[in-house]
Amino acid sequence: MTTQKRSVSPPGERCQANIYIIRFNRLLLAGTAIGVLLFLLLPVFIVIPMSFSESSSLQFPPQGLSLRWYAQVFSDPGWLAAIKTSSILAVLSSTLALMLGSLGAYGLTRGTFKGRDLLQSNFIAPLIIPSVILAVALYMALSAAGLLGSFFGLLLAHTLLGVPYVVLIMSVAIRSFDERIEQVAFTLGASWTAMFTRILLPNLMPSAAAAWIFAFVTSFDEVVITNFVAGTHETIPKRMFNELILQVNPGITAIATVLICVSLVLMAVAARLNHRPAINSNH
Repeated sequence: MTTQKRSVSPPGERCQANIYIIRFNRLLLAGTAIGVLLFLLLPVFIVIPMSFSESSSLQFPPQGLSLRWYAQVFSDPGWLAAIKTSSILAVLSSTLALMLGSLGAYGLTRGTFKGRDLLQSNFIAPLIIPSVILAVALYMALSAAGLLGSFFGLLLAHTLLGVPYVVLIMSVAIRSFDERIEQVAFTLGASWTAMFTRILLPNLMPSAAAAWIFAFVTSFDEVVITNFVAGTHETIPKRMFNELILQVNPGITAIATVLICVSLVLMAVAARLNHRPAINSNH
């Protein structure tokens, strides 16, 4: 009677096989991530070249290169007025959202009162509620307050949209800041306002800048709520929406490219502000 001996792979070969499997899984994950990213960026790769087309209709690939649509957009008084309105509105609403959201984030992070979780959910609600429902609610509220169609009412609506981003970002930043530093400031006689403006905010400036940028981009791109409450005030997204209803104008691709570039620049600035050099332990 013969017995067969099973061949057992040496430990070294099994380790090598596991390394190959791990590398394959990492490559598969990276490839999937790159594929999804390219799929999401595909509209951008199409819109930008079309904005430089000399054709009078939307064509891809573009037939010839020209800056005619950029010249048309930036020479149109309507587009210039929309750019001005969007810029002023985004700057003001993001600044107000940063001020109010930072105060709210500090209270939610450092406070120990009852109902804190419910209040935090209320701050985050605009991110969860569908835009149409929020637009109808703001329409009714601003109409009752006599602010519907006014610039101040539009400013309040855009501020409401930016506050949740500020609360989320600043809550994480404040939570990571050592509370003992604040207590030392209070012990030395600093008021809460002095501590908040001279100690806390300067240390959280990168996070505050990122929160401001998120609120700015949110306001700059908002179209649903703006259509409900803006009245005669026209922003860039609202004008784009109205232009697309009438006809598909190739000039839309030019202003869309401008918006894409603005978003990329702002994200680059946010990344730069959030870059903190390593602290040398010898100092």
